[in-house]
Amino acid sequence: MLIDTHAHLNFAAFKDDLAETIKRSLDSDTWMINVGSQFSTSQKAVEIASQYEKGVYAAIGLHPIHLETQERKETIDENEEIEFTSREEIFNPENYKKLAENPKVVAIGEAGLDYFHNKNNKEKQKEVFRQQIKLAAELDLPLIVHCREANADVIEILKEAKKTHKEKLRGVIHCFSGGLPEAREYIALDFLLGFNGIITFARDYDKILLEIGLEHAVVETDCPYLTPPPHRGKRNEPAYVKHVAEKIAQIKQISVTEVEKTTTENAKKLFNI
Repeated sequence: MLIDTHAHLNFAAFKDDLAETIKRSLDSDTWMINVGSQFSTSQKAVEIASQYEKGVYAAIGLHPIHLETQERKETIDENEEIEFTSREEIFNPENYKKLAENPKVVAIGEAGLDYFHNKNNKEKQKEVFRQQIKLAAELDLPLIVHCREANADVIEILKEAKKTHKEKLRGVIHCFSGGLPEAREYIALDFLLGFNGIITFARDYDKILLEIGLEHAVVETDCPYLTPPPHRGKRNEPAYVKHVAEKIAQIKQISVTEVEKTTTENAKKLFNI
């Protein structure tokens, strides 16, 4: 069994075959957490999760790219180009708190800082991130953190928040993109590190995976993005998270079964599922 701790089946990429995609995942003994990036996709994640007794869960939050209206195009590599339009949303904690009353909501996020897409509104990003940290602690839910080219500020904010919220502040650093020093800082703050398809086609994280214990890791897809081989160039989906687990096993020279068992236990404990 595996848990894809960061999926986006609540995005438009799956509007035509949502049920079939979820069935493929559950049939392959893979559970998923669909993660919101703004209120509308958070609502959608909750709606999807509510249709399933188990195996499908939701996270709700406001991604930092949705603090401004913008159109972006990004090239990952020769196999993948991402285009999206973000629409400005003003964070309303009461709306998200009400949404979190649904028992299938297992986390707040994705929330955080993104200096890759926008360096011009850093203070606004920090303020909204702090508000979502406060909400997660108030609801005693883990936090799913988006961090892009902003590790120093994310770590600083989490350290400050830890003084207030203590053990209630915990979560996962989604799509971890730091170095070994940052990995150790996050682990010390009670955060797991999320690894996805990037580790299957880039060698940047081999050393980190070798150095950290498996008890600090979870697996994810970030689907429909970052598809691992042998499906590279196609839309990603939760069933493909097995290829991330296989790569971790290869790097750490351990069995895939051990990776599946430990990362699943980590996810179940963190998200209380």
